[in-house]
Amino acid sequence: MSSSRLLSPLYLLSFSLLLQLVLATNPLYHFCSSSENFIPNSPYEMNLNKLMSYLYSKTPMTGFGSGSMGWSQNQAYGLALCRGDVNMTDCRACVAEAETEIRKRCQFNKGAVIWYDYCQLKYSNLDFFGKIDNQNKFYMWNVRNVSDPSYFNQKTKELLGKLAEEAYVSSKMFATGEMQIEESKKIYGLVQCTRDLSSVDCKKCIDGAISELPSCCDGKEGGRVVGGSCKVGYEIYPFVHA
Repeated sequence: MSSSRLLSPLYLLSFSLLLQLVLATNPLYHFCSSSENFIPNSPYEMNLNKLMSYLYSKTPMTGFGSGSMGWSQNQAYGLALCRGDVNMTDCRACVAEAETEIRKRCQFNKGAVIWYDYCQLKYSNLDFFGKIDNQNKFYMWNVRNVSDPSYFNQKTKELLGKLAEEAYVSSKMFATGEMQIEESKKIYGLVQCTRDLSSVDCKKCIDGAISELPSCCDGKEGGRVVGGSCKVGYEIYPFVHA
């Protein structure tokens, strides 16, 4: 998988744009592997096609699916994950869109990952299950600044830390919550891991993502660190389903 940790305007999503990123209308971001390509109609592509069909059928039932198809150098590994609050219908639609879009954008790449607001999809010719993916990662932040960055950052870290404690011991490895920060203002948070990780590695991944928030989102009204194995995010408005 290729990697990128650049904080450029390409990743800058304003409050209004974030509100428009519903279901599968727009991918948040994607990476294509730069190391290996496959030949059209090759055994690897046939295994990848079978894997995509398998993930589409399996993922919506629980919000997560993983598996592999084929053997040896032609084996394809993949997973799909829907946001923990997304229903089965929307999960299925998002995974279908993700499969279609990533195959267009990374047409002959043996590995790729794509994220939407509602789901993510990842595949590779290498077995990545149970390993924290620190390479495929991107950042988003709200363009608006808060009036008291020090206080706001402290409360954000406090909320996300609490959610991390909940997520890594839950079956979905997912948690959301809110915290009152002013008389009429709250912050809302979300953390989630892909369920191929162990509980220990889920907590490690989330803690690592939280520690990166000051680098991208210091004093911002909203921010997200999104990786191949986990994601964290916060906003000053509700952005998950009740």
